[in-house]
Amino acid sequence: MTRLEAALVERDGVAGAHCIHELWMRNEPPMNIERLLGLLWRAAPESVPEWLPMRHIEWLPTAYDVAARFQREGRGRSNIYLVLLDYEDSPRGPYGVYVGTTQHPPAVRFDQHKAGIGSAGSVLKRGLEVLTGPVLHLQGVTRAQALAIEEQLAEALRAEGLLVKGGH
Repeated sequence: MTRLEAALVERDGVAGAHCIHELWMRNEPPMNIERLLGLLWRAAPESVPEWLPMRHIEWLPTAYDVAARFQREGRGRSNIYLVLLDYEDSPRGPYGVYVGTTQHPPAVRFDQHKAGIGSAGSVLKRGLEVLTGPVLHLQGVTRAQALAIEEQLAEALRAEGLLVKGGH
């Protein structure tokens, strides 16, 4: 039995997430990733870590590579976050990304966007989920560093051909 099969049987969302993430980063075909994500979310929804997206995003390895160029210096209360945007109706779609900073946990800030509290229109209308994984290492930065990283990260993702909102 493979590690992923064992994780599904044991309803171990963390182990399963690591297996799927590894396959994703090794460019497993999208239809396989979608199928495996579905199996894992059905088998262990309560233990799947927040950094594992709920759907296949072709450019996720690129987002990891780009975000890894940025490092935290010092400690602060600000967090960098990414939100997956639905651009299925756009020729540039199917997905885009919003880059933001917040003093709240990223999932809380996403909920605020969706509730219309200080919301960016792109997240309110098109926000699907928080992409925690690529920027997990950019949590707890100073406000000044967060603002600089937000802008530079958005620009770097645009330079890689992603449809980017925010980053201002």
